[in-house]
Formats: sequence, structure tokens, C-alpha cells
Amino acid sequence: MPRKVLPRIVVVKADSRKPWTLRLEWSNGVSSSVDVSGHIGAYKLYQPLRQAPELFRAVRLGDLGTDIVWSDEIDMSASTLWRLAQEQAGATMSAGEFKSWRERRAYTLDTAARALGIGRRTVSYYEQGEKPIPRVVALATRALDADSQSLSRQKIETRAEGAARTKQRAPKAAARKEA
Repeated sequence: MPRKVLPRIVVVKADSRKPWTLRLEWSNGVSSSVDVSGHIGAYKLYQPLRQAPELFRAVRLGDLGTDIVWSDEIDMSASTLWRLAQEQAGATMSAGEFKSWRERRAYTLDTAARALGIGRRTVSYYEQGEKPIPRVVALATRALDADSQSLSRQKIETRAEGAARTKQRAPKAAARKEA
């Protein structure tokens, strides 16, 4: 199976209209607007960016387009940015696909939240398209579908085996009654 090659970043700029958002141009010709606020807010590494927004705006391309950098100590990999770009563009799973998955499984918002290990409100955000669906959630929906299909096949096989055993026992039982 051919290996997918991650595109490199060829241009990076801070978006002046949206806080914590980057405009990226990729070597494959794709343009992305990527909100990195989740990473900036979550990781200690990015604390200087939180404290000095002008530092965030000073973002530049790293060596070979494999990352972006703000300083010698602060960077973000192209793979992380590509994944975020795909998620935020709905490439991993669209809001409609997510809602369709929940409805196909006859899950309520609460049931879907429990199955995925996330909050009910988050399920609602995903369905409404208010938040991008992370790759891990999209993969979890596929895994739950695969498990469900596997369980259905097992039930069918178990029923078939049970029916075969019943047919085998029926002649023996009839012979005992006649004797």
C-alpha cells in the first residue's frame, strides 16, 4: 500500500482578523486557515504566546517546511497543523456524517456521548458543525460500527449453529419417543 506523504508548509502567516489562527499554504497547493487556540491554550510550551500576542504574529516557516516556529523554543509540527486543518475543514468527518452515524445507530445525544466518552454538549456541537470533529472521534465512530457489525455476524452465526443443533437433536428425540 502506498504511503501517504504529508505536504510541507510553504507559507505561514498569522491571520490578523482571527485570534490564534494561521493562514497556511501547502506544497500540494492546498490553502488552510487553522485555529490553533486549543493548542496555544492547552500546552505550557505556548505560554509565551498567550502572554504576548505580538509573538504569535511573528510566526515564520521552519526548516524544510516541516514545522513553523515562533522562537528557538516554540514551534509546531506540520503534521499537527495538517491534522488540525483536515479536522477543521470537516475532512475527517462532516457534521452531517456524524449526525447520520448517531441516527443510524439510534443513539440519543446522551447515548452517543457515553459511547464516545465525550460530553453531550460536545456531541451537539459536532452535529451542528460548531466544532470540528477530531480524527480520534471519527475513528471511534467507525470502530463502534465495526464492532456492531461483528456482533451482528456473531449473533447470526450463533443462531445458525443453534438451529443446526436443534435439527440434529430432533430425530434423536423422536426416536426416543417411539421407543
